[in-house]
Amino acid sequence: MSRAIRILGLDPGLRRTGWGVIAVEGTRLTHVAHGVVAPPDSLPLAQRLLHLLEGVAEIIALHAPHEAAIEEIFVTANGASTLKLGHARAAAMLAPAQAGVPVAEYAARYVKKAIVGAGGADKAQIAFMVARLLPTAGGPTADAADALAVALTHAHARTSPAVSQGRGAQALRVGA
Repeated sequence: MSRAIRILGLDPGLRRTGWGVIAVEGTRLTHVAHGVVAPPDSLPLAQRLLHLLEGVAEIIALHAPHEAAIEEIFVTANGASTLKLGHARAAAMLAPAQAGVPVAEYAARYVKKAIVGAGGADKAQIAFMVARLLPTAGGPTADAADALAVALTHAHARTSPAVSQGRGAQALRVGA
């Protein structure tokens, strides 16, 4: 029997970064844990980013994932918000990189299509499908459900020919 691979999914945000860990053994997917890293809003930006980095690092130390996957940012009309989200995403990506865990990136539309079947799915639809696919996860918050969706997407995409030929998740991106 093969050894299970643990995948950490991340849904980055400056206020709440959702995370979820699943185990993959063959075609079997199992929920391991999920939650949210939420730095206090009262902290300066640099301290909030440090909180995110350290929080994700603790999750990695606790759950020892073999691979990580993160949702790409989408550009909004508010450039300052997009930039702050990019900072949060960078902080979340640094923790697995420091631990030597490879990080795949997926466009939000690709994750939604992979989990729900429609690239324009809303958070409630994502949460519903995550609960169906991982019944032992209970009712995760929207941020944790999104992170579990990213992990599930990576679990399926990692065995595709594009990923196995070394092109990584970028070859699988669907435009935002």
